[in-house]
Amino acid sequence: MGLFGRRRNESLHDRPSDGAGPMRATLSDDRVVEIAQRVDCLGDSCPRPQLMTKKALSNAAAQEVIEVLIDNPTSVEAIPPMCPGLGATHLETIKADRQWHVYVRKD
Repeated sequence: MGLFGRRRNESLHDRPSDGAGPMRATLSDDRVVEIAQRVDCLGDSCPRPQLMTKKALSNAAAQEVIEVLIDNPTSVEAIPPMCPGLGATHLETIKADRQWHVYVRKD
């Protein structure tokens, strides 16, 4: 799985047609994951995105997926390697307009 695995013109997120319910994301391998929590780190620099990701994972239940929104390239590179130490798995990082969506699942 590549760092920026996303085909053009695909929607990152899907919501049920009634607008209620959980947020879902489609990964590049066509897996659909339900997002338990979104961590908005847009505008934040290191180490804040890493600390916020760590906090979100500590509060997450096993197998829950956390979506981290980041616009800082250094933080994008730092989060995947820290996942094993936090008992988590980096699922994918997807580049979108001026930001990245990092998907992490708590093990």
